[in-house]
Amino acid sequence: MIDALLKGAAISLLLIFSVGPIVFTIIKQSINNGTAGGFSFVAGVWLSDVFWVILSNVFSEIVIMLLNFKNEIGITGSLFLMGMGIFYLFFKKIHIREDENKIVVTARTHAKLIASGFLINSLNPAVIAFWLTTATAIAASHTVQQRIIIFGTCLLLNSSVDMLKVLLAEKIRTKLNEKNISLINKISGLILLAFGISLLAGVWYISNNPTG
Repeated sequence: MIDALLKGAAISLLLIFSVGPIVFTIIKQSINNGTAGGFSFVAGVWLSDVFWVILSNVFSEIVIMLLNFKNEIGITGSLFLMGMGIFYLFFKKIHIREDENKIVVTARTHAKLIASGFLINSLNPAVIAFWLTTATAIAASHTVQQRIIIFGTCLLLNSSVDMLKVLLAEKIRTKLNEKNISLINKISGLILLAFGISLLAGVWYISNNPTG
């Protein structure tokens, strides 16, 4: 039991300290849409992780088959990231709200944020490979009950840290003006664009150097 909890915590640390577009997007969405909007985005990311954990543990053959299309998934993911990056870099308009209570996030916006979090996380071949590799390694020497504890602990800790990021962003938001929030959006857009280009370049390199 304790061993399974520790292993789940260790896997969670790998995710918590990994630097990717999710980290920056959580902060950006929280600043733009308040705490409620940030939690919706995190919910999408969490649903994506749960989706891949279940597939990797129960239907590993399906995930392996999907990895045969990692180039297509990578291209789709890179275009999605680049599209978001271009939007926040050049087109996103900021209308600051001084009071958190004045930020009204509609049901439609919540749905869009959840979908955005789900897609950003799901369309990353590295995420798919991470969960499949982890699930395969753990399945070889652990019972089903132990795997449930390991991955449950991992997902719980990771989602808790993401929620802390949302709360931290809310604290930062209260100290920002419209110009600063606009700058954060542009920096975030640039980061998303860079990640998208990097992912696309990686897909191109692997497809042209399959043995390298």
